[in-house]
Amino acid sequence: MAKRWDNHLSAESLSRQPCILKQAAKYLKKPGMISLGGGLPCAENFPIESISMKIPVSPDFSEEATRVSGETVTIGKYDVETNDGVYDLSIALNYGQANGSAQMMRFVTEHTELVCNPPYADWRTALTVGSTGALEQALRMFCDRQRGDSILTEEYSFSTALETAAPLGVKVFGVALDEQGLRPESMDEILSNWDESERGARKPHVLYTVPSGQNPTGATQGVERRKAIYEVCQKHDIYILEDEPYYFLQMQPYTGRDAPDVPPPASVEEFLDALIPSLLSIDVDGRVMRMDSFSKVVVPGSRFGWITASEQIVERYIRHAEVASQGPSGISQVILYKMLDEKWGHEGYLRWLMNLRLEYTQRRNVMLAACEDFLPDVVSWTPPVAGMFHWLNVDYERHPQAGRRSILEIEEEIFDLCIEKGVLVARGSWFIPEEGKAPTGLFFRATFAAATPDKMKEAIQRFGEAVRESYKIN
Repeated sequence: MAKRWDNHLSAESLSRQPCILKQAAKYLKKPGMISLGGGLPCAENFPIESISMKIPVSPDFSEEATRVSGETVTIGKYDVETNDGVYDLSIALNYGQANGSAQMMRFVTEHTELVCNPPYADWRTALTVGSTGALEQALRMFCDRQRGDSILTEEYSFSTALETAAPLGVKVFGVALDEQGLRPESMDEILSNWDESERGARKPHVLYTVPSGQNPTGATQGVERRKAIYEVCQKHDIYILEDEPYYFLQMQPYTGRDAPDVPPPASVEEFLDALIPSLLSIDVDGRVMRMDSFSKVVVPGSRFGWITASEQIVERYIRHAEVASQGPSGISQVILYKMLDEKWGHEGYLRWLMNLRLEYTQRRNVMLAACEDFLPDVVSWTPPVAGMFHWLNVDYERHPQAGRRSILEIEEEIFDLCIEKGVLVARGSWFIPEEGKAPTGLFFRATFAAATPDKMKEAIQRFGEAVRESYKIN
């Protein structure tokens, strides 16, 4: 059984009571019950009779194959009554429970058991409106401005997460990184020597981390690194917010542009075995809330994901969702349910993720080859093994004005030159958690997720031209 986390929860979270109207829905399970108690509109007044979509047939997921031989799926308003369905528009278009529909809850729970299999009994899931919304709720659950709470994260961290924490009055402190992400010895040192008066905040009791394909650095924690981080969290009683939008974008090993490719997993079983275990998979205490999302692996516009945590934490999350998001869109839920559960099933969905793994491997390799072709030797990088980001390290010390101009000034100059030349990259300083802290180096983040291969090559060439111009390299 999971530990209790009462002393970690905020006063706001502890004060939340069940939504009375949501609780009354339990009486609708009684056969023959006629409801005059809720505010659910009658489905007859919903102006959508059906939704049709064409989807790939597993295991051939290409756009061309879908156009030629994809399956058209139609969702009707009354499929439950007329077609022996279990989820239709009369249900999906109406109000639902804050933890999501029973149909998608079952799917994500089974999926989580297949992939993560948390090693304690009382774990639960709840649907979310995506990981950003889930993080905002989680921070309010665990962090209290009045207590002077703070959190730890990587020394370069997802800028939107930092912007989520700032208005809540939660201070964020960065932990040093290497090529495998957050360094546990650095985290232990920070916590062991914490000085409240110097830091202006209580000793952190929450860690926010992106273990796979970390945003922005692209670093991925290996299994031993994850175990070491977990042990530090046990030592200092830290609760972990594990943000894993890129978990299934773990790519094929990079062996070099001219080396033969490593054979991909040949089966679903091999694919699952090849995944680095999640922090949730080694969580014997129930101290991890894992945030999953369909945004990076299906469609971002669904605004749909889920959390997995102990029963206590999921219950507190649902109490918050009842008076905030009220759960993800019913249209998103029913569309994904029809495709993922009714048509593909778990094996089909995992095969889709296997296909995505190869797609991102190819995209990453295009970007790495372009970097080798077009970037001067003042730029270095570590090939990413997961995610969609490539972290470019430009050697500040080799700039002709190093020492006379700051890293931020040169970063701004290169960024402005990039815009002038028609390429947008993200500045490394955008991702620093601590306000006013100087960057540790001159970095830029590029993504290989969006542009076509030819456009990607052109963009890297333009970035290289900007660096050369700033560094006065012919």
